[in-house]
This record gives sequence, C-alpha cells and structure tokens, in this order.
Amino acid sequence: MKISNFAKKITCESGIGRLMDDLDVAFASGKDMMMLGGGNPAHIPQVQEYFRQSMRQLLERPAEFAKAIGDYSPPQGNKEFIEAMTHLLNKQFHWGIKCENVALTNGSQSAFFILFNMFAGRFDDGVQRKILFPLAPEYIGYCDVGLEEGLFVANKPLIDFVDDHVFKYHIDFENLNITDDIGAICVSRPTNPTGNVLTDSEIEKLSELAQRHDIPLIIDNAYGTPFPNIIFTQAAPIWNEQTVVCMSLSKLGLPAGRTGIIVAAKEIINMVAKANAVMILSPGSLGASIATEMVRSGQILTLARDVIRPYYQEKAKFAIDLLMHELKGLNFYMHTCEGAIFLWLWFRDLPVTTFELYERLKKRKVIVVPGHYFFPGLSQQWKHKDQCIRINYSRDRQTISTAIGIIADEVRKAYAQSS
Repeated sequence: MKISNFAKKITCESGIGRLMDDLDVAFASGKDMMMLGGGNPAHIPQVQEYFRQSMRQLLERPAEFAKAIGDYSPPQGNKEFIEAMTHLLNKQFHWGIKCENVALTNGSQSAFFILFNMFAGRFDDGVQRKILFPLAPEYIGYCDVGLEEGLFVANKPLIDFVDDHVFKYHIDFENLNITDDIGAICVSRPTNPTGNVLTDSEIEKLSELAQRHDIPLIIDNAYGTPFPNIIFTQAAPIWNEQTVVCMSLSKLGLPAGRTGIIVAAKEIINMVAKANAVMILSPGSLGASIATEMVRSGQILTLARDVIRPYYQEKAKFAIDLLMHELKGLNFYMHTCEGAIFLWLWFRDLPVTTFELYERLKKRKVIVVPGHYFFPGLSQQWKHKDQCIRINYSRDRQTISTAIGIIADEVRKAYAQSS
C-alpha cells in the first residue's frame, strides 16, 4: 500500500501522539498508572454538578434537545452560543466585537490546524512563511499540525532566576527578528507547559510588532481569563483586528464537548467557517448547547472565579511544597507557577535525558512528559531541552504524593550515576 506525504507526516511518531497514547494506557490500566502526563482537567464536583443540571434542563426541553443532537449547526458554529459569548466578552472586556467575529471549532487543536496552515506554508509569491513562537518552550500540540515541513520557528527565552530553585522565562526581544517569511506570531497565555504568564508589557510589544508587520498575533487562551481562569497573577486580556484569541471549554471541564472558540477579524472568521465546512461540515453543537445558558447568565464567570481557580491554586501549592521537600539537595529549578495545570521542572546537568527519565518513571507506573517535545521550531542544540519535564499537578493528593516521591527517587538515582 502506498500512502501520500501527508499521510506519512500526520501519522509519524509525535509528542502529542505519545501523550495521548499514554493517556489511553493510563485509563485502560485503571488506578495502576499515575497519570501526571496528560492535560485532562480535574473532575471538580461543583463544576460537574452544574453540567449535570444543564444536561437535565436540555433533556426537559424537547425542541432544544432535538436541535442539539439532531441538527447540523452552521459552519461558523452554534448561533445561540456565539451570541451569548459575544455579549459576555463585550460586557467583560469592552472589545466591541460582533457575532461575525466569533467562530467555533471542534476543540482548540482543530482551531490551530486551520489557523497555522492559513497563515504559514507556501504562498503565491513563492515565499515559504512560518509561524513564530517568540518564546520556547510552547505547547506540545502545535508541533505537528503543519501540512508542510518547517512551518515553525522559535526563539530561546531569557531565564530569570527568581530564587534558589525558582525561575521564569521571558521573551528575548533583542533577539526577536520578524523577518519577511513570518506569517503569524503565536503565544499561549498561561503557557502550556510551564505555567508562565507573559506580562502585559510583553503582550503589548508583541501586538505592536504584529501590527507593524501586518501579521496576526495568535493568543492561545485555553487556561486564561475570563474562563477557565486558571491564572494566578494579573494579566489584562487583549483583542484587536490584528489579534486572534483562541479559547476553549475543555479546561472548564468539558473536554469531551470539543468546543474551541476563535475571536478574530471578520475575514478570518469567514475563512475558518469555510474550512469547517470542508473538513467537518459543521462544529459539534453538544458542548455549546450544554454551556450556552451558563455563558448567557454569566455563571461561567462565577464558576471560574469562585470554584475553578481556587481549586487549582490549592492543588498547585500542595504539589509545589511537596516537590520542594522531596527534591531538596538536588540541582533542580521549577518555573514559577502563574497559571495552567502544569509544573515545569528543570534538572540542571542531569546525566541522562529526561526522555530516559520518562522511560524509567513509566516502568514505575508514573507518567510525565519529557521536555524536548515542547520546543517546536527551535532547531539549534540546547541541552536545556533535555533537562526538563512537565507534570500535571491536578490529580488527587495521594496520587501526587506517591508520584512525586517516585520522581524524586529516580532523579536522585540518575544524579548518583555521575558521582
């Protein structure tokens, strides 16, 4: 059987594929595997109860239920949800957007597949344009969505040492070059994998660069404000005609609903809707139908502020305190946790790669993600890439405690090999 170059590319070994395979293994093995690797949000009882009530109400309204499961939505997405979301964002941020500025996709991954291939690749003028990540590491799911090779370029960050075991990445603007072959700039905020929140000043500078070069600034807001609001520092949202803001219902607690939200200029939204029509006919409506009333009423903001954010903040503190205790005496650093559901650990001068560490941990039923997957577009050699791991801190306390103890034990063994 012969397959196309597209098939070879999209089915090759990838970081996101390995991560989802690990997730499948963890679920299939029941409680044996300690899954600190995936991005699955926690099952927060208050949030799940709200969704149960919303589904009951949907079942009790025959016409709405029939529409939710029995009708295609328009390619732009569920109209009622888009209207409610437009009103919410205008009320919350005074963006002045209209329904023509919002489209839905089958989750954020689908959104980035469309957007990245829309603004990068081979153009009519013969230029092979790229997506620029101004700060690496970045989200593992970006790495393999390009239809062509070499779609990404990234900049190494500046590293600010906050204290003996805590650091923070910043954008190195002095070495950030927006060349003619850059088709768009993309950042996640908070950043997956590190929990980094780019400062308002950094976002303003990126926005100015995007406008100066007439390219989009794409902001991945999957963990940010106003929902799910897993953000532990001050960060002002931004939107203008040059900016594309991507949001999702997944980290709110509806990952199975596959509902991505794009806020962008009308021309971009029109193209996204046309791409939806070709690829999937229309975005799925069930997630949007479940969430429409909570968006319309503003309950989504209350849940995010009063339930979701405190829940994850407490989880993060517990895991951080435990790591600081268990890793005491080792040459490690942790990125300051400003949001998202991950902790990013840097084991300086580790004598093995963190991929080898990942394999050792997997044998002991602990799943993490090795750091080298999180540097799309950063082609130069940098040993830092092989010294970091990402862990999901949102699991129950017993799982986190046991897993972190095993991680510390394996890291100590690895350092001991070189002594």
